[in-house]
Formats: sequence, C-alpha cells, structure tokens
Amino acid sequence: MVNALSVDIEDYFHAEALSASAPRESWNRLESRVERNTKRVLELFSRADVRGTFFVLGWVAERHPGLVREIRDAGHEVACHSYWHRLIYRLTPDEFREDTRQAKGVIEDAIGEPIYGYRAPSFSVVQRSFWALEILAELGFRYDSSIFPIHHDLYGVPGYSRVPCIHTCTNGARILEFPLSTFRVGSLNFPVGGGGYLRIFPSFFTQYGFGRLNRREQIPVMVYFHPWEVDPGQPRMNVKAKSRFRHYTNLGSMERRVEGLIGRHHFAPIVKLPQYATLISEIGHP
Repeated sequence: MVNALSVDIEDYFHAEALSASAPRESWNRLESRVERNTKRVLELFSRADVRGTFFVLGWVAERHPGLVREIRDAGHEVACHSYWHRLIYRLTPDEFREDTRQAKGVIEDAIGEPIYGYRAPSFSVVQRSFWALEILAELGFRYDSSIFPIHHDLYGVPGYSRVPCIHTCTNGARILEFPLSTFRVGSLNFPVGGGGYLRIFPSFFTQYGFGRLNRREQIPVMVYFHPWEVDPGQPRMNVKAKSRFRHYTNLGSMERRVEGLIGRHHFAPIVKLPQYATLISEIGHP
C-alpha cells in the first residue's frame, strides 16, 4: 500500500494553538524558524528517498519563494495551505476566496506552475463551511485534504467518509476529498498518523492504525505534520494548558517518529498515489 506523506509548511507562531499569543500583526517581529525547519524535513526525506506533498502557507511563500522552489526541485508536490492561516468557518465566502486566490498566486509565482491541492488551516472545512469546497473548485483546485471525520473542539465532520471520495458541490462542481486518516472501533473514529496524534499517542497505536487501514481496509494513510514539530528548541509562548499540551508535547521525539514511519511504509505525493493519480488528473469543474 502506498500512503500519502504531507507536510503543512507554516512557522511555529502560525499554529492555531498559539494564536492568542501570536496575533497576525506580530508575525513580522517574531523569530522565523520555518526555513531551517523545512530544510531539516527535506533532508530527512532525502535520506529516506521519499517524496511528499508540501501544503505551503502563502505568507511563507511570499517571504521565502526560494524555499518553495527548493521543495519543488527536490521532487515534492507543492500545494496550498491558505495565505493567513485563518479558520475557514470564521470567514465569509468572499474573504475565503480572496485569501485562497492570494495564496495560490504567490505559490504558483514561486514555482512557475499550477498547483492542484489544498489543505485548510486546522482542518476547518466542517459541515457549516462546505461552501469552501465549491470555491476551491472554482479556483481550479482538483483535490482537498481538510476534512477530519472525528469529534474535536476545533474541527471535524464525524459522519464524513473515511475513504477518499468525490465531493459534489451544490453547484455541481466536483473535487476529490482526501480526508485525514482514522480507523473505526464500534461507533467511534480514532485519528491516526498525523500531527499531535503522531507525537502524543504511543508508537504502537500508530502502527496498529496503519495495519488496520493498509492491510484490513486497503486504505492509504494520510500522514501529516508541520516543520515546527521537529524543532524542540522553538521559543515557548505563554498559552493556556490545553494549547501548551497540544503544541509542545514530545517535540523532541517527533523527528525520530517520522523517520521510523517513512522507513517502514511506502509513501508518495498525493497527486502520484496509484489509487487516485488518474482521478485527480482527470477531474473537471463546470
């Protein structure tokens, strides 16, 4: 089974868990570590000879276009992670459209070619923001990876498909939705293989999830993480206990966990997954 390997390119202060202590107007004054951390991830992938999809924040692409080209030149897919890292369900459709158009423009300018994938900040495509998928299709995106079929205080569509599927919008447009990975026990979905779940849950839990999805269900796992998650030396911000737990737990062991995963399993960029590459290339929008 070939799984999807993805990285959300953002700095530590872009994370939603730190938003109360790092408002947008402060970003230019904070120490930026995204370039060095992304290069650390690129080196990790190079050693393992694996390729993935890098969802780049437009704010980062505008300030580090050379880094975006370096990602592309290393053989990875470049995709979009919004411009300002704002939760979609707190935006109007016009605000979301403008944010996405701006991000897509600066990323495509950096690499000189179109991009086709999108991931929402903090998986904020939820039931009340499904309208965002219609706008993504309108702007030329062919697939989205933003829906997490779990219960969570910030995101989640628990009843959504756990398997990649064609999402038909109210205007008839279609887009491939690649949900974040879960395995089902009874009536509950359990998240596996990404971000805080990969850092905080014990390794045997992750391996069990991979086995359930790859062998029993024949579903590829969507692995995701952020460059700041392999940076235990990042500045600590004064945030509430829950946010502190979510953001800082096990940063020191994350690189080793990712290295173990990419050494044990097969991975590819989303647009090159054997199960979905043809569908992504052929999907059309009215």
